[in-house]
Amino acid sequence: MSTVHISNHPLIRHKVTMMRDFKTEPKKFRELIREVALLLAYEATADLALQDKVVTTPLAQTRGAELKEVVGLVPVLRAGLGMVEGFWEMMPAAEVWHIGLYRDHKTLEPIQYYNRLPVAPTVDVCIILDPMLATGGSATATAQILKDWGAKKIKYVGIIAAPEGIKRLQTAHPDVEIYLAAIDDHLNENAYIVPGLGDAGDRQFGTG
Repeated sequence: MSTVHISNHPLIRHKVTMMRDFKTEPKKFRELIREVALLLAYEATADLALQDKVVTTPLAQTRGAELKEVVGLVPVLRAGLGMVEGFWEMMPAAEVWHIGLYRDHKTLEPIQYYNRLPVAPTVDVCIILDPMLATGGSATATAQILKDWGAKKIKYVGIIAAPEGIKRLQTAHPDVEIYLAAIDDHLNENAYIVPGLGDAGDRQFGTG
């Protein structure tokens, strides 16, 4: 079973609390999404492989390290878009590939409407970005799309999750590591995370 990494960093806890507040306006909400994503990026990339690199400082030549693995960011449209900038600040060379899914309001199952993955994988590590892990349908479907594409190493990074979503993702993809800022109590009758923060897409883009 995959490991669930929950950040207890004070800055993340502080910023997530601000995101939960219904009075937080879209501009500030987008800033918080980016900032929390940046902090989570630090934790989610702690095991990336390195290779030696020799550089010359103003004083001498020295041996250092550089990333060996090519990273691909896969934001799930549309809510995942807000997390890309935070990761890009840490890894400006990361490739970004978009996958669009929406949740059918009757079945609550994900339906794919957009996929811009190249013919074959061009990266070593894929990081799925989606703020809310609610039912787990979108995350599970995205991981399967990436595996069918040929991805060998996949991580999921979200902000808030419900136990139901974690269980579904772990059951379907026990090899996908999960990184989160918080685990909330449950899903309500409409499959929204409680206490949650509402619809992350609507709150970013001022819709709904």
